[in-house]
Amino acid sequence: MPEGHSLPYVANLSILFKEVPLLERAAAARDAGFTDVEYWWPFDTAVPARDEVDAFVASLDGVRLRGLNFYAGDMAAGERGLVSWIGREAEFADSLVVALGIAERTGCRSFNALYGNRIDGEDPAKQDDLARVHLDKAADAAAEIGAQLVLEPLSGADRYPLKTAADAVAVLDDLGRDNVRLLADLYHLAVNGDDLDALATTHLSRIGHVQIADAPGRHQPGTGSLDIEGHLVKLQNAGYAGFVGIEYVPEPDTVTSLEWLPKTRRGRA
Repeated sequence: MPEGHSLPYVANLSILFKEVPLLERAAAARDAGFTDVEYWWPFDTAVPARDEVDAFVASLDGVRLRGLNFYAGDMAAGERGLVSWIGREAEFADSLVVALGIAERTGCRSFNALYGNRIDGEDPAKQDDLARVHLDKAADAAAEIGAQLVLEPLSGADRYPLKTAADAVAVLDDLGRDNVRLLADLYHLAVNGDDLDALATTHLSRIGHVQIADAPGRHQPGTGSLDIEGHLVKLQNAGYAGFVGIEYVPEPDTVTSLEWLPKTRRGRA
């Protein structure tokens, strides 16, 4: 599939290589030819124990950490971020400190700040006000190390307010920060009915990261109907030069699912 573009790939190890424990996935990805990886929040709490953080950082031997989510709450229970969650400000602040500490040790320079669901009984405008405060604070901290934040529209989460690229860009416009950008996940945007062609023609200058999975199904390229290759070619031709995160549910297993991607295209020097 990737013959038409030369964008580098990064393996998301919170969804790939789940055949092995999380701390063994970087080694598995390295053995499969990847040099660059990304993760959702790799801990169960906003403030993991020091030895948990040390073990995670040590597990990255031989690969480069390119992206990391801030703590997003209980994802399995449907929580999707704390950026706008009134009452959980301390958890967001704590996970920001932890993430920056990991960045200092690994060179990671991109953080996914999941916006958070709408909460029963809370005024959406007040949630958005809190999100602005949190994003400003995180953007300041990221800027000190030359890093970016990315905002991601999501599918399958009815209470999550960012569903299209335009939804996220509206937040970016309101915030006015150069280092807070759009995470364009082709799967989520397609499932939500967004115009993927507009990523290259309308939103290119706002994109900080791209992720892929086929739709329907959220499996590897070739299992659904998305022209993933065509969209990546358009993005590169329009000027996008960043990473493409591989963030799909592999079928039947990770190694077999990667047959679409030649091993020579999985890593970079």
